[in-house]
Amino acid sequence: MKTLAKEHGIALFNQASPGVWNLAPSVSTGYWEKVGDSTFVSSTYFDLAGMSMEEKTLFFEAAGTQSVVPPAGTAAAVAGDALVMLDLMSSSPLTPGEVIQATVFGNFPPTPLSFQETVYGRIDSWVVHIDTGTWGSYTLTNSEQIGSMMPTASDRVYSYRAIVLSPVAPTETTITIAAARHILKAVAKEEPDHEYMMRLLRSYQLQQEPDVD
Repeated sequence: MKTLAKEHGIALFNQASPGVWNLAPSVSTGYWEKVGDSTFVSSTYFDLAGMSMEEKTLFFEAAGTQSVVPPAGTAAAVAGDALVMLDLMSSSPLTPGEVIQATVFGNFPPTPLSFQETVYGRIDSWVVHIDTGTWGSYTLTNSEQIGSMMPTASDRVYSYRAIVLSPVAPTETTITIAAARHILKAVAKEEPDHEYMMRLLRSYQLQQEPDVD
């Protein structure tokens, strides 16, 4: 069994005007990019080309996310300030806009992501409440998982982290999201030729859209 890991760096967001957030490049690290006024995505991938060259299928045993501290705002945060955080690993590539769409719809229509292609997905809702507003700490209020852990013959598993900030939080000036690590535990096995070729065909079809590295 192999343990694979990909990291998404720390992100610091500044509110330029009510509902309009910017990424602070001097503090933020990794692959973060701004998608909309209050939405951001970090994108990378696990390179599995070595396994696919050996004509083996990757079977997932476990998947998860590691982080250190919850999101933190300023001491001026008020009860009701909120954000949504998505951690997603998939065998199909997504555009940043499609990743943001998944924070609302998961792997259900109208997103192009299906249950089979979702290796791991977790959508967390964080809110400032009356007891934590004085020091700007966010509290986890809900967490949903949507992964299938289906095996893949693809040479990549795509790793995404998305943040959707409160569109109206006039008291907040900055929000910090700690770095995170996506973990996959998997084992590479040979399958019967017919099953492997069908899985390989499906992986090829999913990756017809060009990747942006």
